[in-house]
Amino acid sequence: MRLLLIRHGQTHSNVIGALDTARPGADLTELGREQAELLVERLKNETIDALHATTLVRTQQTVAPLAKARGLEVTVHDGIREWDAGDLEMKSDDEAVNLYVKITMSWAAGDTGVQMPGGPTGDEALARFDQAIAEIAATGVECAAVVSHGSAIRTWVAVRAKDVDGTYAAAHPLLNTQVVKLVGDPQNGWQVEDWGW
Repeated sequence: MRLLLIRHGQTHSNVIGALDTARPGADLTELGREQAELLVERLKNETIDALHATTLVRTQQTVAPLAKARGLEVTVHDGIREWDAGDLEMKSDDEAVNLYVKITMSWAAGDTGVQMPGGPTGDEALARFDQAIAEIAATGVECAAVVSHGSAIRTWVAVRAKDVDGTYAAAHPLLNTQVVKLVGDPQNGWQVEDWGW
């Protein structure tokens, strides 16, 4: 199957640099809403059979214009939401943000036993993302668009795709509404066709 992993549009928490990972999370900004609308045009050449979003409101707001344009229902999954920041939740100071990035990128590099302060280990975080992707793949659709979160997408792809590693993921952050396109399945693995378009 083809899997389009899409980072949500800009949020108010993005603007202030806060680690906003708890439900329901911040709304999209005006720019974020524009980015969501532009996503419809950017994906016009993609045949999409199913739309998925996380339990955080920003992903549902991002996918809404696409759902309207395609006439598709959106399935909501808790497993594909952003990695829990734990004790770092809603902090925006450099020390907290750098620690969050350091830990998630250590997971991307394969050190999945590391625990987020007051939060999950990489193994726990990746397991819930894996479960959601497996459920999506089990529906048998040829192409699913999944609106998720930057750290979650980068980390999961680095660990699960055959041709991207933690070093690449760390050097290539995803901007709001950028897409990572993969081909494959949970049993045989994934190949990255595009990163950040």
